Amino acid sequence: MDSAADTGAKSNKTGGQICQICCDDVGVSADGKPFVACLVCAFPVCRPCYEYERKDGTQSCPQCKTKYKRHKGSPPISGDEVEDSDPDDLANTINHLSRVEGEKHPKPERTLSWDTNYSRGEDVVPPNYSKEVPLNHPPFLANGSSVSGELSAASPARLSMASPESGIRKARDSGPLGYGNVAWKERIDGWKIKPEKNAAPMSVTTAAPSDGRGGGDFDTSTDVLVDDSLLNDEARQPLSRKVSLPSSRINPYRMVIVLRLIILGIFLHYRITNPVPNAFALWLISVICEIWFAISWILDQFPKWFPVNRETYLDRLALRYDREGEPSQLAAVDIFVSTVDPLKEPPLVTANTVLSILAVDYPVDKVSCYVSDDGAAMLTFEAMSETSEFARKWVPFCKKYSIEPRAPEWYFTQKIDYLKDKVHPAFVKDRRAMKRDYEEFKVRINGLAAKAQKVPDEGWVMQDGTPWPGNNTRDHPGMIQVFLGHNGGLDSEGNELPRLVYVSREKRPGFQHHKKAGAMNALVRVSAVLTNGPFLLNLDCDHYINNSRALREAMCFLMDPNLGKSVCYVQFPQRFDGIDKNDRYANRNTVFFDINLRGFDGIQGPVYVGTGCVFNRTALYGYEPPIKPKHKKPGLLSACFGGSRKKSSKSSKKDSSKKKSGKHMDNTVPIYNLEDIEEGIEGTGFDDEKSLRMSQMTLEQRFGQSAAFVASTLMENGGVPQSATPESLLKEAIHVISCGYEDKTDWGSEIGWIYGSVTEDILTGFKMHARGWKSIYCMPKRPAFKGSAPINLSDRLNQVLRWALGSIEILFSRHCPIWYGYGGRLKFLERFAYINTTIYPVTAIPLLLYCTLPAVCLLTGKFIIPQISNIASIWFISLFLSIFATGILEMRWSGVGIDEWWRNEQFWVIGGVSAHLFAVFQGLLKVLAGIDTNFTVTSKASDEDGDFAELYMFKWTTLLIPPTTLLIINIVGVVAGVSYAINSGYQSWGPLFGKLFFAFWVIIHLYPFLKGLMGRQNRTPTIVIVWSVLLASILSLLWIRIDPFTTQITGPDVELCGINC
Repeated sequence: MDSAADTGAKSNKTGGQICQICCDDVGVSADGKPFVACLVCAFPVCRPCYEYERKDGTQSCPQCKTKYKRHKGSPPISGDEVEDSDPDDLANTINHLSRVEGEKHPKPERTLSWDTNYSRGEDVVPPNYSKEVPLNHPPFLANGSSVSGELSAASPARLSMASPESGIRKARDSGPLGYGNVAWKERIDGWKIKPEKNAAPMSVTTAAPSDGRGGGDFDTSTDVLVDDSLLNDEARQPLSRKVSLPSSRINPYRMVIVLRLIILGIFLHYRITNPVPNAFALWLISVICEIWFAISWILDQFPKWFPVNRETYLDRLALRYDREGEPSQLAAVDIFVSTVDPLKEPPLVTANTVLSILAVDYPVDKVSCYVSDDGAAMLTFEAMSETSEFARKWVPFCKKYSIEPRAPEWYFTQKIDYLKDKVHPAFVKDRRAMKRDYEEFKVRINGLAAKAQKVPDEGWVMQDGTPWPGNNTRDHPGMIQVFLGHNGGLDSEGNELPRLVYVSREKRPGFQHHKKAGAMNALVRVSAVLTNGPFLLNLDCDHYINNSRALREAMCFLMDPNLGKSVCYVQFPQRFDGIDKNDRYANRNTVFFDINLRGFDGIQGPVYVGTGCVFNRTALYGYEPPIKPKHKKPGLLSACFGGSRKKSSKSSKKDSSKKKSGKHMDNTVPIYNLEDIEEGIEGTGFDDEKSLRMSQMTLEQRFGQSAAFVASTLMENGGVPQSATPESLLKEAIHVISCGYEDKTDWGSEIGWIYGSVTEDILTGFKMHARGWKSIYCMPKRPAFKGSAPINLSDRLNQVLRWALGSIEILFSRHCPIWYGYGGRLKFLERFAYINTTIYPVTAIPLLLYCTLPAVCLLTGKFIIPQISNIASIWFISLFLSIFATGILEMRWSGVGIDEWWRNEQFWVIGGVSAHLFAVFQGLLKVLAGIDTNFTVTSKASDEDGDFAELYMFKWTTLLIPPTTLLIINIVGVVAGVSYAINSGYQSWGPLFGKLFFAFWVIIHLYPFLKGLMGRQNRTPTIVIVWSVLLASILSLLWIRIDPFTTQITGPDVELCGINC
């Protein structure tokens, strides 16, 4: 430790610049002046790096791309002007590099598995994988019963080892162009060896680890042929790339937005300055609604100003962290699956999700699956036991034949040519056998579900005769069962399987458990104690991994040396199976996932949508991201949209302590100093025992009374203490899921999933963005995850009601984005996005009024717009054209189809006048009066069985009342308006068209709702029924008007006109 500090001080005393590639001093030239490699931009590069770039690299400056000129004393290369040179220059340079290598610092005793400290400014040491320490003691439950399986490679016995042959280099934050010291040592070593190897490839038996990659030592019996040129070119490249949209697509889109904004302003000015005296109330209501719609449109539209695409490079990720023949250096990932009621969330669905996780294309010792059973159901426990057994056959089958998707239910039911690209002669036989095994497994799971329908009077009893601890779902102890582990679970071919852990947190009467958010926080603590992977993936129980390389896609961002250190999570879009072809109720939500979130990604990142999200564990613990130094003055757009950069005094303390923490050489030493969360102590170190005790007290006040968990929070790169035994870890894990653990801590307020809303996902992501973190939106070609969505109208409305209610709760809380987080680093347009996310349900009130106005106008003969001139009509037409142009151009750059866009517009009205409206009133009752109301859904009838039978099932709920009422009054208004026009003559048809246009606008938007109410009606198309009723009413009125059975008077009426007619 002292050696590293002395070296850093010595480097600073020289006053020289630091090389932006290898982090050594730039040094001086032959004449004693500071060495300048590039004479154009003076980008700081040392002489060895300069020589390498000229000889084997790009021969140009990394910053300005100007071709390097030859300096005095440098060996000539092809293309240089001929001049005298010293033949010993190259050898002298190599010797100089050797001396630098000989001055390395002492080595720490332990490191952790994934070494990315090169991107965080720490001294690092890669681990030694040449020895194993077996874990021979099985863990036990809290009540003493045996736990199957063992804790695996995340334990320090495997991942935290000494590395006596490894050196240490001082790392740094990478420069703005992405040049760091990734794999730099291999490049230098390869350069020194090249003169000695002209023909044969390099045979590596003991590879020196890369400082940037965190590689480990090879086993002495390993022979690996390394292509140096490939390594040197690729290892330094970024793992992902942000791709802006073509200007030919985005510029017209932005121009139309600006034009629409101008037209909207002129339109509102006209509406406000031209009241309707004979319908003043109707005019006032309409103007207020239109102003609100304009504000809502601005909040929704402008966060989509900078849409981007992203590309990932999985080959570069493998080259840097997962080379063939070497121990994988990919980061460990803890995967969370949450479930509550197995009767509503079928265990077979959860089992498929777990199987897809266990078969994921990722190193098995880096994957841990935690299943949270918040209902403490024995059915879920037994289903996980069956799943762990079936996984021993399913996982090797998937990996042997590269099966996609790796959820058996969806793999065997997909209607594709499963023999495509399959060349293995045994595939058909093995697939047939596996399908038979899965059907047997499916029968067993369904048998368990059928048995669980009726609970015995004495409660469930386990196989050993003891009562099931979770018989009382509201009063039971915490339970943890390790089904699969490193040495406790092998597949049918003898290979290791990922860990599978069942978790049910303790519940007692009188405690607030915070539903899903509380369950997720319990999983965060359990996983931190048992495996402590630096990254977390959370999935709903009905969302399986559809792309087996999804975790690698996320690692391209989270493990990128430049980007990863400031990323709080990587969000994937939600895709769904089992939705009807026409997507009647916009279940796919394509506009949101393919347009809105891509727009957010160009600002500060997408919002967290509750599932399919890979988290940085450090961000969940409430820490702030590292601050990047500013290299240039911000431009106009940055000034407008970059948000406030002011830091509070507390943040300043955190920043200073993070810089100090970069001096720690040992990976197990916290990168976040104790001062990171110390509010009252400034500048105290670890040597002061009193200060250390105070800091420990502050840690426990924040994270809870668990020494093991507190220690895990300070290990940025994961891992658990090497001295910990499985029994002690299980005991501590039971402690951290106790129902009183979170009392008087920051859990739910600053740490983990945030409490206070049923949509805890939006609130959690907002807190992270407010601290300055960035999120990433990853859209691989093959969808990463797929789930199920309710296709029934009532179920869909109740789902939307829950989301809207959560937004209303946030709107009336202290975390409302309208007033929260202005002292942080939330960007201006990102705040717009969050405001729109929380305020959108309020639009239901003006929307309901606006949809009622056409019927009122038709029934009363009045209108909200006065007689307009030709010029005014131009602005009305221009507004409608700009609305359509915005939608068309949005579809053009996003790839969303017009049918998907139109379904989204229709359901915006349907959900707005039903679920959003109820959410507003329910939220007001809950916040102001403390009254919690629920809406029940009752199944009534189904028209027929078969595919999508649920789509036509009628379920009564009070949410159906408002849109049904709107449909009836608008249809009645249309009939009355047409009848009035017929009776009044041709002069009344002109004003009628405007009223009919608005009425038909409402009816067309509510048309899918009407189809949901009527079902198939014995296969008669609903459109026929609707138009039949409408036309019948109009024809009836026309018949009454014509009245053919009455004698028509052809001459003048003498009684009225008099004798002079």
